[in-house]
Amino acid sequence: MPDRYQIAWTPVAQADVDEILAYIAARDCIEAAMDVYEKLMHSIETLVSGPERCRLPPELREIGIFEYHELIASPYSVFYRVYGKTVGIVAVFDRRRDLEELLIERTLRPRTLPRAIARRRGR
Repeated sequence: MPDRYQIAWTPVAQADVDEILAYIAARDCIEAAMDVYEKLMHSIETLVSGPERCRLPPELREIGIFEYHELIASPYSVFYRVYGKTVGIVAVFDRRRDLEELLIERTLRPRTLPRAIARRRGR
């Protein structure tokens, strides 16, 4: 029996999926958003066996970043890292958008401090 991996989501990746689904629901309908969600989750669930099979994103390889894999669940890309027996989902992008633009947009987006850190800083 092949090794099985656990799937773990970062808050950013969860927010990515929420944004995608909200966009689809607003432009189309809830049923279409749910269909996309089910297909996306089914694709991601396949990572529990053999997550190394997916490619290293060429856009990241070009700049010397080799830690991430990309699962293509068209029209979406799921970026993840493998840590031991855990697959960490770090981002979900619409492949029709420019990855470099998305990464720049993400780095410029204001971040919310976790409550515990904000309390220590007096915010």
